[in-house]
Amino acid sequence: MARKGLTAERVVQAGAELADQVGFDQVTPSALARHVGIQVASLYAHVRNADDLRTRIALRALAEMADRGAEALAGRAGKAALIALGDTYRDYAREHPGRYAAAQLRLDHETALGSAGPRHSAMIRAILRGYHLTEPDQTHAVRLIGSAFHGFIAQELGGGFDHSQPGPQQSWERILDALDALLRHWPDSGETS
Repeated sequence: MARKGLTAERVVQAGAELADQVGFDQVTPSALARHVGIQVASLYAHVRNADDLRTRIALRALAEMADRGAEALAGRAGKAALIALGDTYRDYAREHPGRYAAAQLRLDHETALGSAGPRHSAMIRAILRGYHLTEPDQTHAVRLIGSAFHGFIAQELGGGFDHSQPGPQQSWERILDALDALLRHWPDSGETS
């Protein structure tokens, strides 16, 4: 990237690309400046500091994943929607491991509210409409689905399934089947209104 025409958007894009190449934890202002061939001082004209850079990469990744998720969910309901969103997250993580890691960055409350994070929650809640869950069970189910998706993906990216059989694809499919069955037969909490 040439110095001329450098913008905050291009800096963040270059940071996201670098994250995919070397890992999100390795993206620093100095590493990014070297990557794009500029001085660190020039980078600071576009991002405030390392935290600002990391947050912007995380926000980009969350938005990219939400856009893909919304497209995958279009016209789907129930188990088909559950599979579509899970596969979308898993595919994104494989294609963009650094950005996926960035999407897991803990954001402050205001930044999180303004991010694409609420879109992810809304997509899972849309899936859950097909399972007829009410609150507070719907919130519990959102957390379960997110934990299952992101936990599996983190284990897979970290090589946790590299040395055992059956392969991860078969386990992924069984987990999605199990999630669907659980959501269709959600246990009664025993609470009365």
